[in-house]
Amino acid sequence: MDFTALKALDRQDPLAPVRQQFVIPEDTIYLDGNSLGLLTHATQQRLAEVTSQQWGQDVISSWNQHNWVHLPATVGDKIGQLIGAEAGQVICCDSISVNLFKALSAAFSLLDARGEPRTERHQVLSTADNFPTDLYMVQGLQQLVGSQQCELVLADEAELLSDLSQHITKQTAVVLLTEVNFRSGRRLPMADIIAHAHAMGALVIVDLAHSAGAVPVELDSWRADFAVGCTYKYLNGGPGAPAFVYVAKRHLADITQPLSGWFGHSQPFAFDAKFSAAAGIEKMLSGTPSIIAMSAVDAALEVFESVDMNQLRTKSVQLSEVFLELLEQAELAEQFDCISPAESAQRGSQLSFAHPQAYAICQALIERNVIADFRAPNYLRIGFTPLYTSFEELGKAVQQLQDIMQTQAYLDPRFQARQAVT
Repeated sequence: MDFTALKALDRQDPLAPVRQQFVIPEDTIYLDGNSLGLLTHATQQRLAEVTSQQWGQDVISSWNQHNWVHLPATVGDKIGQLIGAEAGQVICCDSISVNLFKALSAAFSLLDARGEPRTERHQVLSTADNFPTDLYMVQGLQQLVGSQQCELVLADEAELLSDLSQHITKQTAVVLLTEVNFRSGRRLPMADIIAHAHAMGALVIVDLAHSAGAVPVELDSWRADFAVGCTYKYLNGGPGAPAFVYVAKRHLADITQPLSGWFGHSQPFAFDAKFSAAAGIEKMLSGTPSIIAMSAVDAALEVFESVDMNQLRTKSVQLSEVFLELLEQAELAEQFDCISPAESAQRGSQLSFAHPQAYAICQALIERNVIADFRAPNYLRIGFTPLYTSFEELGKAVQQLQDIMQTQAYLDPRFQARQAVT
């Protein structure tokens, strides 16, 4: 596939105009939107307005005048539209880690409300290759309440998928899975997993960190119980942007969560000494929301207003298939072991390649303004963001990769030293 063909694909791309809504770094090919999405022009403008006018001039009156107080729910509902959730089930707040702690605790509170003895149903099933923070939060809860109340059980991802019944048992309280694996990009069949878990009496928490804004998600249709996700990857909310948490409306009346801060109170400005949880999704809030950060997310979500998620998914698959074809043509495919599933339907919006020098190769690419990323122990990740990644960029990226491999430029000592953020 030559550059004439790649440019033709860009001309035919119905999402191509959306690229203009982003701040694209000059002379840079950005293939790391699966770690940090690009800044939008709308976010730049919103932050300027929030700081200069809302905070700068209207100050504290902005909680009412500019609806700051309801921003977590407003942004949550916008995210809900992208993950198949009806209004009132998603709230934007805190980080994935904090929201996961709340969701885990809420799940156990729901089982307690149903009269499920913890001695019989206390295990949290996850995979050994799940994102570490998810596993850490379960370990933290286990340490807090004891392993008889909460016990982390890890399964091999491939073995779990091959035989769900072997791993989801009557002792399983919660199944905690990330829909798209952060290392391999494998996309799990969540609808089937949720149905099987429910048949065994277990609840399911879905981590959508690498799904939201990248692939079509249908939480309500899947009958998911809880979900968490971040906004700084494919939702382009900015570094450290607030995350989100989903609770199915059928559970909202019956759950509790222990981080009962004042914004989760039914009447926060009554300043009652006794906590009384809000009736809806607001009960998942804790402290005062970060208005500047949340305003950035709110503005960033505007790019999705005219985007069909199925159309976005079609381009995502096409980008990954074109990249694989370009690797073959450049005679690079045999040098990199693709650990992502061969079937595009089983992938998220990334490809991952194992190579002994993956870190150094990634650094050499970055020096040439081709931004990919590395994941331990030896994986080069290529992220595809259909809203702004072009087909021509893929051709240029593979050209640079081909030259790096042919000249062995990655062996330069400056590419071997590990930085603090890898």
